[in-house]
Amino acid sequence: MPKKETDKKIAKQAAHEKKRGEIVVGLDIGTTKICTIVGEVFADRVDIIGIGVHPSIGMRKGVVVNIESTVNSIKRSVNEAEVMAGCQISSVFVGIAGSHVKGVNSDGVIALKNQEITQDDIARVVENAKAIPLTQEQEVLHVLPQEFKVDGQGGIQDPLGMAGVRLEAEVHIVTGSATAVHNIVKCCNRAGLDVDDVVLEPVASAHAVLTDEEQELGVGLLDIGGGTSDLAVFADNSIRQTFVLGSGGDNLTNDLSHGLRTPLLDAERLKEKYGCAIASLIDKDQGIEVPSVGEKKSRKLSQRVMGEILEPRVEEMLTLINQQMIDNKVKNKVHAGIVMTGGSSLLANMVDLAEQIFDLPVRIGYPRHVDGVTDLVNTPQCATGVGLILYGAKHEPGQFVVDSGTTLAKISRKIKSFFKRVM
Repeated sequence: MPKKETDKKIAKQAAHEKKRGEIVVGLDIGTTKICTIVGEVFADRVDIIGIGVHPSIGMRKGVVVNIESTVNSIKRSVNEAEVMAGCQISSVFVGIAGSHVKGVNSDGVIALKNQEITQDDIARVVENAKAIPLTQEQEVLHVLPQEFKVDGQGGIQDPLGMAGVRLEAEVHIVTGSATAVHNIVKCCNRAGLDVDDVVLEPVASAHAVLTDEEQELGVGLLDIGGGTSDLAVFADNSIRQTFVLGSGGDNLTNDLSHGLRTPLLDAERLKEKYGCAIASLIDKDQGIEVPSVGEKKSRKLSQRVMGEILEPRVEEMLTLINQQMIDNKVKNKVHAGIVMTGGSSLLANMVDLAEQIFDLPVRIGYPRHVDGVTDLVNTPQCATGVGLILYGAKHEPGQFVVDSGTTLAKISRKIKSFFKRVM
């Protein structure tokens, strides 16, 4: 081949390589499904280039109960995403949920050494606020600054460069079971993946479904997953409260299975196809065919029967969430209403029932702020996976490592994760 043509080919290939963005992967290890989403991050946008979804086997209410099954499910989901994205995945940002997750507000104060606030001063006051009593079983997942005060003046988002003699910080601290975190990281490591960070799922989902205006005005993000329902309240562009309820879509499926005397898989299918959160809105003459257990013939029942089973459970879950906001004195901050994500948010008339209980506007949260194959992730069930990518695009990754004993360490890294593209 002539040298001129060879040079052109090399130049063209180099230009193509330069156009490639950094690959960031979100891994949502849920109770009912494991979703791997691959994003290509550019300076001005994030493109979704691959997705892999596989049933989650080995998880219960956000906690690993069978390591081998969970590892196998992760591998299958990741492999599917690798094939679609055309890349080899070696590290991920992982979502975590579960009733073991707790959120608490804390504050700290320091005297300033110099007249001008430095980055070290901000780090010191946040570290001071982080000093809360923890049991041996608890581990800090996030320390999320809410606001700073300089010499008593509050409402400051970033005090860097300001003058003063006293700096205060109010933060929201999210903790989780060290064992639960350890087991999730261990499953990822055994699946051949490094873990860049472990992120509370509603914190991740917020990056995908909330607008800046909502976070400024005040909004509640409610993620109704299979095993848990996770709430995060935002106001003044910072997180104000987090709460995890130990029930979710699986409870609805179990109620249907027992109430209709049908297998769990059939109950899940019926819920997705005919489920409704308000029984009175269902035509009582509308019939459905319900499979029986064993070799018995299927039965014909009124669809309203399903609504009468589902409505009390959904009402109970939403009422508990509403009471939690009231008890934590954050309900009066939620001026923009509630945004719901997760598979169960798609239940018919769920928004109507939620608006009645919360007495606030409610909408379903679909992933936004991304480009690429958005049609594949345009569902509330992918909010966490997309949110993990957007979180990873903005945050410096660390690396969680499980040693030969039982210790889980986080090693900071100055460089982003590297993924080798498959030509």
